[in-house]
Amino acid sequence: MTVSLVDDDGGRLAARSADERRRHAESLAPLIEQVLADAGLTRTDVTAVVGGTGPAPFTGLRVGLVTARTLALALGVDVLGVPSVDVLAAQAVSDLGLAPGDEVLVATDARRKEVYWARYRVVAHEGPHGVPVVDRLRGPDVGRAADVAAEHLDPPAEAGARLAVVGEGATLYAEHLTADEDAPTVPDATVLARLALARRAAGEDLPTEPLYLRRPDVQVPGAAKRASEATA
Repeated sequence: MTVSLVDDDGGRLAARSADERRRHAESLAPLIEQVLADAGLTRTDVTAVVGGTGPAPFTGLRVGLVTARTLALALGVDVLGVPSVDVLAAQAVSDLGLAPGDEVLVATDARRKEVYWARYRVVAHEGPHGVPVVDRLRGPDVGRAADVAAEHLDPPAEAGARLAVVGEGATLYAEHLTADEDAPTVPDATVLARLALARRAAGEDLPTEPLYLRRPDVQVPGAAKRASEATA
């Protein structure tokens, strides 16, 4: 998970990350406090809170969005949501030097041998707040890596266009989805914030509803079934 603090123009003031896959709730709040301290600011200096809306595994996504909403409510500021796959697509444009007309296939880890995916076309290498502009062509959705590869990699893109494959899902299932060299694998919270600022300035709606796409791995058991006997 990553936490970043940016100014009103999208300039990064401070950022921290933690490789915690099972302790989201315990780790996120301290990260926020550390980032504020690094920048020499307090919570009262925050003017908006941004959260990634996924798609992502249930627990981490829920913790992140609940924390974002709670913090924004306590501070009386806006809470803004941006799909995490959009963030990776924007990162890919900068990291890989993609040009307008090129395409990006984002594949993140959905567990169960599946990936969350979305496909984009590059509109501009740099837009408002220094963030690349991409159009989402399809997705987000979830599916087996082999099925996603069969659907999107042949043909790869329009004639003359490059298709970049990025995201942690591509590295996990490299036999099907081969990530580009130097491709981003996880969303950068700074790019997330910059995307939110650019979209808010453009008047776009930025809901914080999570993109789960499927039911959680752990579910509440149903009522016990009654047993019956039959004799002959």
